[in-house]
Amino acid sequence: LSSFKWENLHNYWTPSAESPTPQTGQLQEPAQRNDRSGDGGPDKPHTCSQCGKGFSTHSKKPFKCSVCGKSFLQNHLKTHMRTHTGEKPFRCSVCAMCFSENGNLRRHMRTHTGERPFMCSVCGKCFLKNDQLKRHMSTHTNEKPFMCSVCAMSFSQNQLLSRHMRTHTGERPFRCSVCEKSFSRKCHLQEHTLIHTGEKPFRCSVCGKTYVKGYLKKHMRTHTGEKPYKCSVCGKTFSLNSHLKEHTRSHTGEKPFMCSICGKTFSTKGNLKSHMRTHSGEKPYKCSVLCEKSFSQNGVLLAHMRVHTGEKPFRCAVCGKSFSQNNHLKKHMMTHSGEKLYKCSVCGKCFLQNNHLKTHMRTHTNEKPFRCSVCAMSFSQNNNLKAHMRTHTGEKKFSCSVCSKTFTRNTTLKKHMISHTGDGPFRCPVCAKCFLLNVDLISHTRRHTGEKPFRCSICEKNFSTKVYLKTHMRTHTGEKLYKCSVVERVFHKMVILNHI
Repeated sequence: LSSFKWENLHNYWTPSAESPTPQTGQLQEPAQRNDRSGDGGPDKPHTCSQCGKGFSTHSKKPFKCSVCGKSFLQNHLKTHMRTHTGEKPFRCSVCAMCFSENGNLRRHMRTHTGERPFMCSVCGKCFLKNDQLKRHMSTHTNEKPFMCSVCAMSFSQNQLLSRHMRTHTGERPFRCSVCEKSFSRKCHLQEHTLIHTGEKPFRCSVCGKTYVKGYLKKHMRTHTGEKPYKCSVCGKTFSLNSHLKEHTRSHTGEKPFMCSICGKTFSTKGNLKSHMRTHSGEKPYKCSVLCEKSFSQNGVLLAHMRVHTGEKPFRCAVCGKSFSQNNHLKKHMMTHSGEKLYKCSVCGKCFLQNNHLKTHMRTHTNEKPFRCSVCAMSFSQNNNLKAHMRTHTGEKKFSCSVCSKTFTRNTTLKKHMISHTGDGPFRCPVCAKCFLLNVDLISHTRRHTGEKPFRCSICEKNFSTKVYLKTHMRTHTGEKLYKCSVVERVFHKMVILNHI
């Protein structure tokens, strides 16, 4: 077909019995025939034998393509042959994009000029193409006469139904000639083809970035802030229809993407992909700065990078405090609103965060999953274990900026700082002493009141704090947690410090 010449068109078509006979390379105009009589009138002498509708010309297509066998009128055959030859003689003067038909070039030029000649008579919205206007009109009439025979979903156009049916059949008729990847829609194939060519003919007028056609429209919304897709349930708006579809599943609870290994289901394909890496162990996102840590998700890598850069882009609008992650900001905002969504089913106490509730539940279950590898002491929280480990290592990494005294815990340092500043959020009404935590103020107040609410179940001795009760209980159990590294003696209290 590379040597195809239009003047030799007669070599590419096969005449039928009713078609004209080419002579000396010239194509004769097929004679119009009026084989049927009807009520079409003198201007429309050709009548349909089924419905009686009249037409001005006969429907015979005498020119047949020698490649695929399709039949056409003369000018349509010329255009059709370009699908075989790949010829695109109509070039855009702005971006140099080429087209096989002049009409397609004219439509394309509107993307540069901004012309939208087809206006909706109802709402005044304008469109590039007439078929876009026709599709839009169905949003006013809400007419959807084309129904899917599988799921009963309705559509305003037959072509939309045909496209939808491929979601049931799995048909992907549009195949890439380079990598042989298949697509259910032609526009998806056209966009995909640009991956191979690297062509991005549409440039953003704001930031200069280049895109394929569909993506430029989506990108422009990052500048305009436009969010045309609205949730009918909660009213939330989105810039992309795909984001609205994903969001809608949060209302319906639909999770159509299932893991083939463990059967767990997900609301988005991206979440399924991320989950699959928990099975494969794949961590394709690698930190390139200092630590070369790897991550299974790009979002986690981006959050990790802020550890190196110190960036904290999420700022609290109330107090101005900044955070490296958005979820940390959300948790922080609850401290201002006072909202405590997570309630203990045992005692009714409420918490700002779910992980705080989980930790609290261990006070009821007495679960202590974090065990010290040196003395086998167990803790309900991991940070308590970390602080405890410093009693073995002697590490005191929290230093006072005033007197240089060091501490094993940050909370202890904060309490110590009050001795310099004399300022703390919780003040004793009796002696005016200040405390960092309310729980410390409550314990301190018992010194004034003489209250001792914690009773030993063995000897019924009372104590003002739970810590004192725990220490006392070891006199009954004989448990000795603190071991001297010099003389191999053990102690049940921190009097080991005096011993040393």
